[in-house]
Amino acid sequence: MLKTLGEFFVFLGELFVRRETAKVYWHRFIDECTIIGTDSVVIVSIVAFFIGAVTCVQTYSNLVSPIIPTYVVSNVVRDMTLLELSSTFMCVVLAGKVGSNIASELGTMRISEQIDALEVMGINSASYLVLPKLMAAMFTFPLLAILSGFLGIFGGYVAATFTGIMTADEYVYGLRYSFVPTNVLVGIIKAFVFGFLIATISAFRGYNTKGGALEVGQASTAAVTNSCIAVLCADYLLAELLT
Repeated sequence: MLKTLGEFFVFLGELFVRRETAKVYWHRFIDECTIIGTDSVVIVSIVAFFIGAVTCVQTYSNLVSPIIPTYVVSNVVRDMTLLELSSTFMCVVLAGKVGSNIASELGTMRISEQIDALEVMGINSASYLVLPKLMAAMFTFPLLAILSGFLGIFGGYVAATFTGIMTADEYVYGLRYSFVPTNVLVGIIKAFVFGFLIATISAFRGYNTKGGALEVGQASTAAVTNSCIAVLCADYLLAELLT
């Protein structure tokens, strides 16, 4: 465990030595933003919309009573979406999509000796391959969290109005009631940190793959599970620090 942790920190250090020119990283950064961010918009949108709708329906069926006003439902949907669903839940989903993609890509390059070829040419393969992915993840994950937060709240609105749980005015009133603007910032900070963890852990697992095609699959699985555990642990620590 400690050996793996030490190797991970050594790997992080290698990302920032013998770097290429900024122009090289810029082009790779744009490509990675497309792969990591743009290609994840559809899955994030679908999951966020229906999670918001389900949260609204479940909150109404379990919380509302003659004593509790109906607008509390949208109040709960808002806070849950901004603080947890748009960041933590979305990043767990992205750990499966983005993390496995990064690990399998680097693992395939390792066993096919493409990484060795880069090293022979005098290129720092860790920095050249991983750093653009890391920057792209830390840039696009907060943007996806903002999109997820909006669609989650919108999904609750659609579920509330179309099923007759409450009127549109009641839903909007609940969204505005006792709103804490810093909750939006908390979700963005969480997504930023989770992007760092998912990108680095997945890259570490893929970059250090040894063996053949079977080991690539194992590295991809390890990347997803380790990233999810790291995200959940970091979520608790950030909740203690930011709330």
